[in-house]
Amino acid sequence: MNILDQLAGHARERVESAKDAKPFDKMMEEALTLAPGGFEFEKSLKKGDVAFICECKKASPSKGLIAPDFPYLDIAIDYENAGADCISVLTEPKWFLGCNEYLAQIAKNVRIPCLRKDFTVDAYMIYEAKLLGAGAVLLICSILDENEIEAYIGICDRLGISALVEAHDEEEIKKAAAAGARVIGVNNRNLKDFTVDMSNAARLRAAIPDDVIYVSESGIASAADVQRARDFGADAVLVGETLMRAADKKTKLAELKGSNVL
Repeated sequence: MNILDQLAGHARERVESAKDAKPFDKMMEEALTLAPGGFEFEKSLKKGDVAFICECKKASPSKGLIAPDFPYLDIAIDYENAGADCISVLTEPKWFLGCNEYLAQIAKNVRIPCLRKDFTVDAYMIYEAKLLGAGAVLLICSILDENEIEAYIGICDRLGISALVEAHDEEEIKKAAAAGARVIGVNNRNLKDFTVDMSNAARLRAAIPDDVIYVSESGIASAADVQRARDFGADAVLVGETLMRAADKKTKLAELKGSNVL
């Protein structure tokens, strides 16, 4: 069993436990009583230049503990003040040491949209994300089939939130597009073994339909990396570890953008 299979398996266990506390019908009912969102996440990625999705994460399976001191709310506010377009919040608890409360608190305290970064394996998690204040959820092609992705996008549409559909190769891109994805992220990191190939997003750019928002994910560490993403036509980049390890996140984000000041 590879790492991704373990992550997805644990997510299924978490969902079953959550359903014991709040049944599916109750979760769905509560989510649907909220006003639909306005798809702010995908709108924020259509800015002309490369948009930045900045990530709050304490740890990862590949790097272990990244931020022993994790003032997540301060980090999110720093990102917003530094000019981030969206914030990605890890809620996976076992390997990333995330939790739902991080997302709920961040979403309440920033004005930019938040992505729930987790391993979505059940519609329950989408309704839950809406209640937590997320403007988007992550759908990973490697753990979902085309029918599931299409159904989950339909739920997102009903709730007015976005789906970032993540692919790693051309076949997965085709699956995402066929399922109706409006935002496709290509991960430079292979989640099955956590190896990183920084050419992956560039190589697969041509496979992305012209009307789909394209996000380059993982391994972005320098202004040169961002410029390469800009050059091959990425609409956005998702940056995690580089920003999490930066003592001054405003300065680091300005550096990644290729400017000295914001």
